[in-house]
Amino acid sequence: MSEYLRLMSLEHLTRVATGGEDRCMSHPKHTALLVIDAQESFRQRADDWARTANPGVLTNIARLVDHARSRGDVVVWITHSEPGTGGVFDPALGFVEVISELRPAADELRVTKTSINSFTSTDLERQLRSLEVQRVVVCGIRTEQCCETTARVASDLGFDVDFVTDATTTSAISATESYAEVSGEDLMRRSESILGARGFARIITTSERVHISTAA
Repeated sequence: MSEYLRLMSLEHLTRVATGGEDRCMSHPKHTALLVIDAQESFRQRADDWARTANPGVLTNIARLVDHARSRGDVVVWITHSEPGTGGVFDPALGFVEVISELRPAADELRVTKTSINSFTSTDLERQLRSLEVQRVVVCGIRTEQCCETTARVASDLGFDVDFVTDATTTSAISATESYAEVSGEDLMRRSESILGARGFARIITTSERVHISTAA
């Protein structure tokens, strides 16, 4: 995370701890943790998964889930499906399931999408509105793809957004005749810089999210 964005996050932390803005975070049902595409499909691409930019992603997602549960936050498990494609996202192959170590609870929301963002092809917005959610916390796979686009759309819909970069991961873009190579680490930095600096989301770490929730 850049120093500029780190200072922005710390400023928000101070305001919460002293009773300033973001008071909705003191009311658990006003916050939803969106766990996006943390599904077995990605682990079926073994070489790609072995080179993931953030090997600690599952540990950090699990920390966020445990803390959300302890507060009574809404937890939403979102998976990506591409029916009829014959690939790892085709539900017929059995991989469109949350990664086994994360263990969704029976009473937590589950949403299956066919779009890149989590809203366009689902009723996620309706469900969040019905629960009076005001803030969404974004984590999952991939940083610059389904996580970033979900954060952008959520912001446009009027939700406050926390983007937990170290609870996301992605893989590199390989060089072709049309595209330059971009490392997974650079993609993650790009996402947090654009989302934070352009006002789509507050960029935050897993530890900072837990601290904010506790302080509130």
